[in-house]
Amino acid sequence: MLVLAGSIRLPVEKLPEARPVMQRMIEASRAEPGCVAYSFAEDLLEPGLIRIFEVFRDHEAQQAHSQSQHMKDWRAAWPALGIGERQITHYEVSGAHES
Repeated sequence: MLVLAGSIRLPVEKLPEARPVMQRMIEASRAEPGCVAYSFAEDLLEPGLIRIFEVFRDHEAQQAHSQSQHMKDWRAAWPALGIGERQITHYEVSGAHES
């Protein structure tokens, strides 16, 4: 299993324009066969900071996601949305359990 966690930052005034673009990205990603979880969340204390959390079945599923058309469309939208700062960390997980 592969977990990706990180953030992007965009100008607060671009949030209304960004929300439907992010929604399309989330919906398309969640529909991918190897996607276990995919979400964006606005940080309550830092407006314009979007937290990203993704879980993929394996590296192949994540690679297919990274080459998908919706990922290309999402990246193409970044300049207009003012997305500059981006930080993502990949974690390889050998197992998981609920606590």
